Amino acid sequence: MNIEKNLNSYINKIVKKPWGEEYLIFQNDLVAIWLLNILSEKNTSLHCHPTKKTGLILLDGKVEIDLGFYEKRILEAPDKIMIRPGLFHSTKAITSKITMLEIEVPIDKSDLVRFKDEYGRTEKPYEGSEFISKLNKKAILFAHPIQNEIKKYIFNQSVVTIERHKDTKMLINRNPNTIFSILKGGLVSKSGKTVLSPGDVVRTETIKKLAEVFKTTEFMDILTVS
Repeated sequence: MNIEKNLNSYINKIVKKPWGEEYLIFQNDLVAIWLLNILSEKNTSLHCHPTKKTGLILLDGKVEIDLGFYEKRILEAPDKIMIRPGLFHSTKAITSKITMLEIEVPIDKSDLVRFKDEYGRTEKPYEGSEFISKLNKKAILFAHPIQNEIKKYIFNQSVVTIERHKDTKMLINRNPNTIFSILKGGLVSKSGKTVLSPGDVVRTETIKKLAEVFKTTEFMDILTVS
């Protein structure tokens, strides 16, 4: 199966994995967000995305993340990490089950290279149609943001919101541990250089610091986790 760069094939579908399952919980023209459920003691392949930047936000549970070949990080929900393009990484569930958001920019599910995989997928592409089935109607899907309306979604250990703002006034005073991911728009310099862009995952203090110098685009769509 040739994986299409757009994600139309994955809308309202769930993808079975040897370590659990994932599905597309949100997408716009710039960002794709997948919700991953990883079973206890299972781990994803050691893989990289040559062109995509990836933000991981842990909503429930505790994980160990391999970064490259020499570094490990422990995350406990709610927590986050950014993965640069080309950096090999793997996620292992430490607790009974973990729920995690994977935020990808640009959208391209075929942008995948596996270095090592204990399930025999080392030289294989992303899962084909035989692993894809219809998504349960009760599954959470994030709605697109609307100005002056905060959409809220409850997970066991975390609360996710989807919001649209014309400036950062309502963002800079959030709890310091609040996690933000940019879905559209961002912060730019006076010369138009983007300093915070779709797919970036940061905390309140970073938003606050950048807002001292840089301005918001016409609007900014964000996801928050607290």
